[in-house]
Amino acid sequence: MSQVYKAIADPTRREILRLLREEDLNAGDLASNFKLSKPALSKHFAVLKKADLIVDYKQGNFVYYRLNVSVLEDSLMQLMHLFNLGDSK
Repeated sequence: MSQVYKAIADPTRREILRLLREEDLNAGDLASNFKLSKPALSKHFAVLKKADLIVDYKQGNFVYYRLNVSVLEDSLMQLMHLFNLGDSK
């Protein structure tokens, strides 16, 4: 769980997740949204993958990324439960 919080603490990674919420994107399409070097962006992808927030798959010559919605939802539910948010009490 702490990996998820570490991953979403960074604004660049939150923006990557926001972009992937709309559709799966390849690394080049994602990179075009940022003024970061490819190695820097790859590090962000690695953190998100380690937290299981995104998954990658190869299609032709491209690596695509997909948001792992279930992990994100589970993390948010646990956070809400921790702070007693969303309870009907």
